[in-house]
Amino acid sequence: MPATIHGMNPVIRSYESTDLDALLDVWMSASRLAHPFLSPEFLAQERENIPAIYLPNAETWVYELDHTVVGFIALLGNEVGAIFVNPTHQKRGIGRQLMDHAVSVRGDLELEVFVDNPTGRGFYQHYGFVSLEQKLHEPSGHPVLRLRFDTASTV
Repeated sequence: MPATIHGMNPVIRSYESTDLDALLDVWMSASRLAHPFLSPEFLAQERENIPAIYLPNAETWVYELDHTVVGFIALLGNEVGAIFVNPTHQKRGIGRQLMDHAVSVRGDLELEVFVDNPTGRGFYQHYGFVSLEQKLHEPSGHPVLRLRFDTASTV
């Protein structure tokens, strides 16, 4: 169970279809902050892809504060397909709690982060992810780092 944040009652629970609008709002506000280099056209296409392609194929968990979704993590097996926290709720441990939850259900994890996203890269480095390779993210044309979190190396 997540730690209480300023008297609020946080819950990490499975995504439900009624969470879609809130999840998209979290994604868009966090994406604009973390990915200012992505084109509006790319973001618009991703906004369509989230409910049509990504969510049906992912195990998604939302972080809820007082019945409001403020963050989420989507897993494709051991791949973190997405982790986003509403910017007004960042730096409060929500991302860490979501990642801890993912580790508890999946163990070792891998993900990709844009090279030009220093906030995301810093979060993953602080959490214990290590870089495997850098490559081009074909859909956006921007470089990404492939990272891995190994539970055996953090014991």
